[in-house]
Amino acid sequence: MSELTQGMILTDRAAAKVRKLREGESNPNLKLRVYITGGGCSGFSYGFTFDENIQNDDTVIEQTCSNGQSSVKLLVDSMSFQYLNEAEIDYVQ
Repeated sequence: MSELTQGMILTDRAAAKVRKLREGESNPNLKLRVYITGGGCSGFSYGFTFDENIQNDDTVIEQTCSNGQSSVKLLVDSMSFQYLNEAEIDYVQ
């Protein structure tokens, strides 16, 4: 497991949505896992899920909040990270 402060960006809006969903699940240990899968002719497919477990090959990106809200951890496996490095994850409703 490696922990980075840079490499991928989780915007404040995305972090707020993750916190809200995590609160809805009543589980403060949930982390947002981002991954890619092969997509054939259309390229990669991107996925998001909640996960409690950090795997050995995961990169952990933590967004801390200056406003007193709890932090959000983003998990990315090593295969996905090489393609997602420097990506920005945002939430738009």
